[in-house]
Amino acid sequence: MTILVTAFDPFGGESLNPALEAVKALPSDIAGEKVVTVEVPTVFGKAIEAATAAIDEHQPSAVLCVGQAGGRFDITPERVAINIDDARIADNEGHQPIDKPVVEGAPPAYFATLPIKAMAQAIRDAGIPSSVSNSAGTFVCNHIMFGVLHHLATVGPHNVRGGFVHVPFIPEQTVAKPGQPSLSTETITKGLAAAIAAIVENERDVATVEGTTH
Repeated sequence: MTILVTAFDPFGGESLNPALEAVKALPSDIAGEKVVTVEVPTVFGKAIEAATAAIDEHQPSAVLCVGQAGGRFDITPERVAINIDDARIADNEGHQPIDKPVVEGAPPAYFATLPIKAMAQAIRDAGIPSSVSNSAGTFVCNHIMFGVLHHLATVGPHNVRGGFVHVPFIPEQTVAKPGQPSLSTETITKGLAAAIAAIVENERDVATVEGTTH
């Protein structure tokens, strides 16, 4: 079994992306399975192309895309990706789509097929804050999650599970951002490793309470 993990390059004026820094530090083997990591551009269209090319090349059993969610306090597996690009800021090539579908004619949304509740629980069991998120936003993070799940559903391999997890800033990014939460790179890497182990160990998700009231 191979687990493919993607992470974005820095964007939005940042010199670092905590997702990329943490993913680069992942071990090559987790829970007895090979881990392959790929850097993808924070660019609409090209991010999906890079991820699906890596899927075709490595033929993984699961795909975990990782991205930055500055302002969040914890590591958050995403429940759903929606078929909309609505960019608050431009991507790394200056594109800023507004109210455009990720994939024309595709379903309105795809749910993650990874065991997101088991992942959140495993991260917490490792002593790191985590919760399930119900919005991946409308920027390139949601874009790649939707694109990967659409690719797996329509092109294949159809038995491959996929999903996305957001991570907070790392401390280096918050020096000029007073009050913004952060986790160290080492902590994020540890949390991602726990999430990947949960993917390997759980063919089906666990029935725990991860919902929200608003």
